[in-house]
Amino acid sequence: QLHLVESGGGLVQPGGSLRLACTTSEVTFHYYTIAWFRQAPGNQRERVSCISADGGTTSYTDAAKGRFTISRDNAKNTVYLEMNSLEVEDTAIYLCAASPWPCSGNLNPGPYDHWGQGTQVTVSS
Repeated sequence: QLHLVESGGGLVQPGGSLRLACTTSEVTFHYYTIAWFRQAPGNQRERVSCISADGGTTSYTDAAKGRFTISRDNAKNTVYLEMNSLEVEDTAIYLCAASPWPCSGNLNPGPYDHWGQGTQVTVSS
């Protein structure tokens, strides 16, 4: 079982930035595609971005392109999501998840076997 822990959420004004982190102590971390999902109250869980095991492939939803950047440091067992130009609509719980499958345009959460508990991001003036 891959135990994932998110951090970095908080309250930020519109236009502000946050950097989320997803980390684990498991040495197998670098074998997995890691994705960031988010879920707002009353909404379905949606995938924001993913990054391949070696960091060479990334994918973003249209809402995230140009504003969010995903990266990973396998030496630190950590994946980051840098979020800029945040909007009120970005308010949600952000969760990271791990999958043995490649990072692709598939937005379905089904391939992701391991999930963190999430970190709250609130964008409000």
